[in-house]
Amino acid sequence: MNRLPLLKPRSTSLVAKTVALAALVGLNALSSHALAQSKPFVSKVWVADNGDGTYKNPVLNADYSDPDAIRVGEDYYLVASSFDAVPGLPILHSKDLVNWTIIGHAMLRQTPLDHFSKTQHGNGVWAPAIRYVKGEFYLYYPDPDFGIYLTKAKKITGPWSDPVLVEAGKGLIDPCPLWDDNGDVYLVHGFAGSRAGIKNLLAVKKLNAEGSAVTDAGVIVYDGHDQDPTTEGPKFYKRNGYYYIFAPAGGVPTGWQLVLRSKNIYGPYERKVVMDQGKSPINGPHQGAWVNTVTGEDWFLHFQDKDAYGRVVHLQPMKWVNDWPVIGVDTDGDGKGEPVITYKKPNTGKKYPITTPADSDEFNEPKLGLQWQWQANPRVTWSFMNPTKGTLRLYTHKVPDSAVSLWDVPNVLLQKTPADEFTATAKLSFSPNPKLEEKVGLVVMGLDYTSIGLKSKKDGIYLVHGLCKGAGNGKPEIEKELVKVEAPVIYLRCQFTAGAKCQLYYSFDNINYQKAGDTFIAQPGKWIGAKMGFFATRTTEINDAGFVDIDWFRVEK
Repeated sequence: MNRLPLLKPRSTSLVAKTVALAALVGLNALSSHALAQSKPFVSKVWVADNGDGTYKNPVLNADYSDPDAIRVGEDYYLVASSFDAVPGLPILHSKDLVNWTIIGHAMLRQTPLDHFSKTQHGNGVWAPAIRYVKGEFYLYYPDPDFGIYLTKAKKITGPWSDPVLVEAGKGLIDPCPLWDDNGDVYLVHGFAGSRAGIKNLLAVKKLNAEGSAVTDAGVIVYDGHDQDPTTEGPKFYKRNGYYYIFAPAGGVPTGWQLVLRSKNIYGPYERKVVMDQGKSPINGPHQGAWVNTVTGEDWFLHFQDKDAYGRVVHLQPMKWVNDWPVIGVDTDGDGKGEPVITYKKPNTGKKYPITTPADSDEFNEPKLGLQWQWQANPRVTWSFMNPTKGTLRLYTHKVPDSAVSLWDVPNVLLQKTPADEFTATAKLSFSPNPKLEEKVGLVVMGLDYTSIGLKSKKDGIYLVHGLCKGAGNGKPEIEKELVKVEAPVIYLRCQFTAGAKCQLYYSFDNINYQKAGDTFIAQPGKWIGAKMGFFATRTTEINDAGFVDIDWFRVEK
């Protein structure tokens, strides 16, 4: 195949013009902090590598939903949905498919910029696909309200090009490209019933040579209404003369992995279920990526929906039998596998150190840790990294007039939960503006949420506990004042136990901790798991703000 030319924005689309304007604000200039740390980070609460040549699932025990992955040389790269979280389109790197680290994001702010300056729970970046073609990374992602986008980079760490609208339209989701042997380029995608008015269909469309624009109306190549409800999330491959579409079906928490094959790209396609839960405890094992190793092994990365913990990533062995993939372990020889819990690590030809995505943060770097994301496109005045002091400073920001709770507040800084059971503790120092009523603290965010923090009032600072049942349905937070605080330094803690049970604590000396509120059952967000992090708000606007300095955030057993 010839090297593909650079993309040019399509000026005929109003949405594409909005995308082009994003260049003025440096939408996709990936920061130098995107490079992996020289010293591998190893989580204290979840490590998939058993250290004895085996691994345990999930290999990513965090909400990296709708994963797609590729191998380039000896390196593996994984991308995932990010919805309204910013920065978006996370990029993870591995050398052995078991040990992963997050190395950057392809999207530092989400377009259209004004639209995503407000919280947009469940909207934004849905299931992406990544490919490497003649020296360039192609990353396709859908926004169900605007269409299918493409961003490109010559290096995985960027800079990534401003997104180009490949096809405008509502309900176009889960795109994946295929460069055919003759140089033709195609795209497969699904449909979101909530926007398109129909679902359970997969369409194949022709792309231009640059892969940057759809050139025809497309053909429906599979209808899942008869036996595969909620067919979506397709991935496109070609092997031994067959076109393959890997697609999940049956619903996120309950479904199976479907594979379609045909000698003709437009079908008809044969159907086969190649993995389901079987007798394993892994519900809904589907939607992911086929990758291989330099030694010729085949593997499959997919998600499992764990409710409040989000959609975590599993690694399954894979083999080909009669030109059909078998994913997981086939115990009865019917060509359909089921997920493994522990298994021998992939043979990548070398051994690599144990590493995990970061969860704890000492805030000693000049850039915010890559695990952190805002609830909307950030403003520069929301935060300040002070590596000299080793702190993250969050300035209070006025709550939007339309906000009912923190669910509607854009400047909430969050990260994914990293395990089923863990304790996260943060040290905070509050410096309120005496002219304002401000509140800062720690929150466990979801459709319901709970928080613990400090609130400044005219007569002093108070420790407050917040609880919001039905945040996703517009219900207000109920706040309870616990005690008046003499010193502005406080330690806040959330402790997760099995079943997503969460208990908040506070301390003034980091030794003696007191419970705040009752045990809270963490809830997922909109298409995501629960998250934890910080908020800094005020109720009125003047010419300055107070702030909170966060010294550290530590995740431990």
